Amino acid sequence: MGDPAGVGPEIAVAAYHALSGRIGSHPLQLVGDADVFRAQGDIPDAALVSTTRAASHAPGRTDPANAPAILAAIKTAVRAAEEGRAAAVVTAPINKASLMKAGFGFPGHTEYLAHLTGAPRAVMMLAGKDLRVVPLTIHIPYTAVPAALTKEAITETAAIVLAALRKDFGISHPRLAVAGLNPHAGEDGEIGREEKDIIAPAIERLRKNGGKILGPLPPDTMFHEEARAGYDAALCMYHDQALIPLKTLAFWDGVNVTLGLPIVRTSPDHGTALDIAGKKKADARSMIAAIRLAAEIADARYS
Repeated sequence: MGDPAGVGPEIAVAAYHALSGRIGSHPLQLVGDADVFRAQGDIPDAALVSTTRAASHAPGRTDPANAPAILAAIKTAVRAAEEGRAAAVVTAPINKASLMKAGFGFPGHTEYLAHLTGAPRAVMMLAGKDLRVVPLTIHIPYTAVPAALTKEAITETAAIVLAALRKDFGISHPRLAVAGLNPHAGEDGEIGREEKDIIAPAIERLRKNGGKILGPLPPDTMFHEEARAGYDAALCMYHDQALIPLKTLAFWDGVNVTLGLPIVRTSPDHGTALDIAGKKKADARSMIAAIRLAAEIADARYS
């Protein structure tokens, strides 16, 4: 359901109808407050998995009091996937600030899903037709990024990405590009030491384990068309370094995929869009893309 004040319920219902209620062999179900979904149009009762938590749904106005209903929808969907009653979970956008006002103790969906499933490390990938990117650090201030870079974080994250490219995306010999942190990838230590001291040693460790790893690469030259042809995914050092190129290339069909979980989870690559909620202006393409990719990954993983 996501935040009922945002466009999540609207695009979920629109995607449901656009896909005629199923994707491949998988029937679609809408999880959350049934009244929130019914406010967006007619939905068959069999398609609704109603939680016991009700939510107000005034478009464009977030309410921290909706936190229990939002989280109940996530928990219900995750439980269904863990128990094998669902092939995948596709989440609609949440408003992190509103949830935090209600005492939500996680920076976002990714971290919360890791907590719910007991995953030791969840990794956020944004995937589009021509690019897949992974931010090493996610929802932290830019000023905190350098201190968060460690060889262990890079090698552990890269290992999860490489495994997912094989298992979920069917790439038998995946190639991973790793971005530098600083301009020109540090210019041999003249513009920052992170590349020489942290990123390059982590890459060498990955190569010794058989990984096809490129980098550290200058971030400003690794996303043009010819460069993208040389790798299957890019590991970036911080949130915007990864998401700006992805959303530039694939804003309407980009998908957020959480790697490292015992379940399949995707979501649209945009937020709650409170400014257009309730105005019938929301575009469901990213939600439809998220549902399609969730089904593809589930079929690859469990077939």
